[in-house]
Amino acid sequence: MNERILIADDHYVVRAGTALVLESAYPQLSIDFAENYEQVQNHLGRCHYDLLLLDIDMPGTQYKKMIPELKSIQEDLKILVFSGYDKDVAIQYIREGAEGYLSKQSSEEEIRAAVKSVIEKGYYYPAELIGLIIQNKKSNPAEKLSSREYEIFKLLANGSGNLEIGNKLDIQMSTVSTYKKRIFKKLNISNIAELIKVHEMMH
Repeated sequence: MNERILIADDHYVVRAGTALVLESAYPQLSIDFAENYEQVQNHLGRCHYDLLLLDIDMPGTQYKKMIPELKSIQEDLKILVFSGYDKDVAIQYIREGAEGYLSKQSSEEEIRAAVKSVIEKGYYYPAELIGLIIQNKKSNPAEKLSSREYEIFKLLANGSGNLEIGNKLDIQMSTVSTYKKRIFKKLNISNIAELIKVHEMMH
């Protein structure tokens, strides 16, 4: 992996330790550091990063607002929230659009797995979080969908476009589009990335 990562934490030991863990596993990584929120914004303004490891409790922190704010600087930025807080806090950040959550008590193995997962798959949720996220959605999201909607939901999650789905199910593209809007509304999501996350959580 030759991606560029920004580690943002106000504790030198955490920054250095995390970098060491990652460099020993992925020597091609390029790693930069920030020790407060302003530095994070400056770095993102100057340079393209594939992943931001974000401590949510450092000087200048804006808490949940940071996620949309940082993504407005770099739209395709993937953010892994790095925190000593419990999982209820993590869920709030994931709701705001963070790609994953990593506890500061994580083992070296977990840190490496989380970074690899976010870079390669686009998200990382520890197993115990997935249960909570689903609970927070109150029920299995798919239960809200009709059988036809669920069929289209699965095709969308597997990367099929409107045209492909239309051909496969022998329906008009405009009909697929209508179904898609309905699915997004029922699942309370706004894009395909979120749809894929919901699909992953269910399997």
